Amino acid sequence: QVQLVESGGGLVQAGGSLRLSCAASGRTFSRYCMGWFRQVPGKVREFVAAIFWSGSSTYYANSVKGRFTVSRDNAKNTVYLQMNSLKPEDTAVYYCAAAQTDSVETRATFYDYWGQGTQVTVSS
Repeated sequence: QVQLVESGGGLVQAGGSLRLSCAASGRTFSRYCMGWFRQVPGKVREFVAAIFWSGSSTYYANSVKGRFTVSRDNAKNTVYLQMNSLKPEDTAVYYCAAAQTDSVETRATFYDYWGQGTQVTVSS
């Protein structure tokens, strides 16, 4: 079992930055691919970014590529999402998730554990 707790969300103006954190506890965090997803009410949960368990590989949705950076510190059992040049369309609840996979995973159905989410609101 892995427990995930996100933090760092909030209200920011367009063009601003936020850094989300996801603290993990429980089973061996370092062996999990970690992903970030987001969801707007009434819409399907959307993949944002993911990082391989070793940190050697990352993958981003086209909508955030060049603006967001995912990283992890296995010694601290924490994964981060640095979000720069934020846009109003980035407004959503952001979730981190953990998947026991052999590659970077973008599909939500492959993730085993989820956090409770943190709200990010970008004003225009």
